[in-house]
Amino acid sequence: MAMSTPNPAGTPSALNEHGTKLVPIAAIFVSWLLVVSDGYDLIVYGTVQTSLIEATGWGLTNASIGTLGSLAFVGMMIGALFGGRLGDRFGQKRMVISCTIAFTVLNALCGAVDSPVLFGILRFLAGVGLGGLLPSSNALVAGLVAPRWRATVATIMMSGVPVGGVLAALTGLIVIPTLGWRWMFFLTLVSLLIIPLALKYLPSRADETARAGAEATAKRSLFAGPYALISVLFAIAALAVLFVWFGLGTWLPRLLETQGYDLGSALTFTLSLNLGAVIGSILTAWAGTRFGSLAAASVATAATGIAMVVMISDQLPTTVTYLLLVVAGIGTHGSLCLIIGAINNTYPAQDRGTALGWALGMGRLGAVLAPQAGGLLIGTAAGVAAVYSVFAGGAIIAAVLMVALILVIRRAALGTGDEAVDSDASKVPTA
Repeated sequence: MAMSTPNPAGTPSALNEHGTKLVPIAAIFVSWLLVVSDGYDLIVYGTVQTSLIEATGWGLTNASIGTLGSLAFVGMMIGALFGGRLGDRFGQKRMVISCTIAFTVLNALCGAVDSPVLFGILRFLAGVGLGGLLPSSNALVAGLVAPRWRATVATIMMSGVPVGGVLAALTGLIVIPTLGWRWMFFLTLVSLLIIPLALKYLPSRADETARAGAEATAKRSLFAGPYALISVLFAIAALAVLFVWFGLGTWLPRLLETQGYDLGSALTFTLSLNLGAVIGSILTAWAGTRFGSLAAASVATAATGIAMVVMISDQLPTTVTYLLLVVAGIGTHGSLCLIIGAINNTYPAQDRGTALGWALGMGRLGAVLAPQAGGLLIGTAAGVAAVYSVFAGGAIIAAVLMVALILVIRRAALGTGDEAVDSDASKVPTA
């Protein structure tokens, strides 16, 4: 058995199944590509909503479109809750690759069906894979870098989601008018080209003692002692952020069309939201390093809440609308990255995937509720204003929860123990 030792820069070297050293950046890049595919497969639904209503003959309404959107998020909640824990026990590499294959194939099949029931079932099943990928991939790369870089690496990784959203929006502008909505799903098969790279570059972990111990200690660490309240607050904060992020991802094109924009400009605004998330990831990574992950996240989510209130007006200049969506992208996706970074530095290594899976899994409940809330509210007398107001409220709640987490973690005086854990982990033989 080969032994892994930290490199001079303080970043542990990973070993593959043959015991040869890998450059961590290669593993991080491949993991990021998989998250990009996750983002495309998730956001693609928002780009085809109008086509599903107008071009399928399925008799869909705004409310039923919201229900179909929620099914994927229900699957993601289940996938995240179990994916992180299974990754801790059986290895993140296996989970990452299995989840990618599952959501890619199932999403491609969505383009081949001609029934809203089958479409919904496939989106639910694809959601399980989509939800399982993120906690496992984030836990995998967190173990490759020193503690001080984990928030930055989490931000880099999660930037793949809006990058995938950007690709979905750009692809939709070209593909939907020419080839139709079905091809938006067929194109997800391109993600399978990443699998050979994942098999080659992602590190494997085969220490059976660590695997068995992960399951035994997960519940104790997450829900006992000082971690109990912290785990609950992280979960609710993630729920609030994901409620806003996926609510906008699902409903923004429809909201903007209702405010008088055509489909082309609405998709362009969606592109702006996702570009804001990508660019904002750089800003939030710097702010998280400079001021603390949770402090930066509280400011970003509060700004998003204000932006959503301003978006209620349909008399805004186009430039202002773009800027507000950029702020929303920063405050939602950027804050989620900071939450992931904070979790990685709060929990010990053997529980990291489980902790991420818990927070992201429960957070997916917000993603489940958002499409439903949007579908129900957009048809009321308040309409668009009601939807934006609910999203604004979710962002403000998230900001308050971040502040509460700062106070609770300081009062608990938690030492993450990352340095010791990583040092011990570096001595574990790998297969």
